[in-house]
Amino acid sequence: MDDVVLSVSDFVGLLNQTLEYAYPNVVVQGELANLRVNKGKWVYFDLKDEYSSAKFFGTVYQLPGPLENGMMLQVRGNPRLHPQYGFSITVQTMQPIGEGSIKKAAALLESKLVAEGLFDLERKRPLPYPPVKIGLVASSESAAYHDFIKILNERWSGVEVLLADVQVQGETAISQIVHALEYLNTHEEVEVIVVTRGGGSAEDLGAFSTEQVTRAVAGSRTPTIVAIGHEIDISLAELAADQRASTPSNAAELLVPDKRSELERLGTISNSIQDYARQIIKNQKSKIKDLRVRFDERILRTVEAQIQDLLLKRQILEAFNPVATLKRGYAIIRLQGKTIRSIQDIKGGDKLMMQVSDGTINAKVSD
Repeated sequence: MDDVVLSVSDFVGLLNQTLEYAYPNVVVQGELANLRVNKGKWVYFDLKDEYSSAKFFGTVYQLPGPLENGMMLQVRGNPRLHPQYGFSITVQTMQPIGEGSIKKAAALLESKLVAEGLFDLERKRPLPYPPVKIGLVASSESAAYHDFIKILNERWSGVEVLLADVQVQGETAISQIVHALEYLNTHEEVEVIVVTRGGGSAEDLGAFSTEQVTRAVAGSRTPTIVAIGHEIDISLAELAADQRASTPSNAAELLVPDKRSELERLGTISNSIQDYARQIIKNQKSKIKDLRVRFDERILRTVEAQIQDLLLKRQILEAFNPVATLKRGYAIIRLQGKTIRSIQDIKGGDKLMMQVSDGTINAKVSD
């Protein structure tokens, strides 16, 4: 049987078809080497182990954050043989692995984002208290989700929760969390977004210290609270959030009051209001009583003054009253209705009328 002779192009094409069929994608992990970025967009690097190395190609948008040679990476990608540049793997996703590499990547990214001011306190917004509707980014099968819902309902029932169900670790976690935040931000009725998961290893929590997730949290239109149940290390997403909670349960405690405590507080306020009202009424009654006494005294003084004034006026009137004068023995003499004040006003034969205190006397002037 004669050997099949292929051109280089045919061979490359056949090999790529075989790779596409047998290995549509592969997951490779190794030590990062020869990392370089071309034109601010294209990323080239090698992954190596003790015996071999492989070339990789991707874009800066696929980077989980700043990387350094020597880190351990896990990359998912498509293997192919390029007609000019040889064999390489085109990157789909990539992430640091191993506690040392994950922490190193997080430290590099933190320095970069701190320089940008992404964690500044001035960026932090107050959370609604209590909110009417909460957006929740979590795995519906996780203990974190159930703990949050349990404490939320125990403390303050009636709050509506819109869940964006995501994987919180693994290859798809980063994109799912970012898309969940974007989705919840389209719901204007959502007042706060909670991103939560339980504790785990540095590798389990790695998605929450990636640049994509951290920027998505920081760029959320809706205020955010991130609750990772792991007190030893704080993720970058927690630093970027408006509020950090130590656990999923703590996130619920920060968002809503305890209805029992609120009822007690309202009872205390009610008692204080009642005591205050009673004191006001008591004070007003005392003031009214005092005003009443002062008013009565003022009225009495006014009446007494009026009586004294009337008595004085009476004395004056009595002093000038002709009747009083007549009672003392005097008489008023009139001639044809005209009062006689002098003897010159009369002559012999005039008929006079003399008024005394108890009547009148008619008289005639003699010569």
